[in-house]
Amino acid sequence: MCANYEPITRSRAHLLNLLEPTFEYKADLYPGYSGPILIATKHGIEWRSARFGLVPNWADDLKKVKNTYNARSETVASKPSFRHAWAKNQFCLIPVETIFEPKYIDGKPDWYGIYREDDMPFTVAGIYEYATVDGETVISMSMLTINADTHPFMKQFHAPDDEKRSIVVIPKGHRNNWLNCSHDQAMDFLIDLPRDDYTAAPKSEMHKFRPNTH
Repeated sequence: MCANYEPITRSRAHLLNLLEPTFEYKADLYPGYSGPILIATKHGIEWRSARFGLVPNWADDLKKVKNTYNARSETVASKPSFRHAWAKNQFCLIPVETIFEPKYIDGKPDWYGIYREDDMPFTVAGIYEYATVDGETVISMSMLTINADTHPFMKQFHAPDDEKRSIVVIPKGHRNNWLNCSHDQAMDFLIDLPRDDYTAAPKSEMHKFRPNTH
């Protein structure tokens, strides 16, 4: 489950053939922080600033919203927090540089950054929602996840006895289709991370491996 990631660096948006976002955001995001997402509108694909951790459309207090930063693909259609966004086909792309997951070494978690071998940013599959809290509109999102118990790369992360989970990457050529698909079609996009395209390094040493991303 991804609870920490580095969003796309604004100056690198062109690598995805996108204009830079016009709003500011932190370089290291956790649940409750706002970061950039891409959604489909009647004007085309547009940037939005969205809270990491989906706020259900019925929520009236952000303090009551917990652990909604990832949505399990197996239950997203039925869980109260996510089912409205899923049913309304509110799919988004979350452009990122790196996601972070714990790798247990000698029984202790060591956080690792997962990123593309070619150092390109990539787009994670997500759902987004609108809610009104204290009279203000809140846009929020969650990353979709799939089982990774047998994935040759992703199974090394998380606690030894925990189920292994993975984000889903929507590759170039399928991004527009994902943003405009229906929930009946969405499961076809939720496939394993291509093993040979990604690598990992300890978070504490990321500056040695990726000096030019920030």
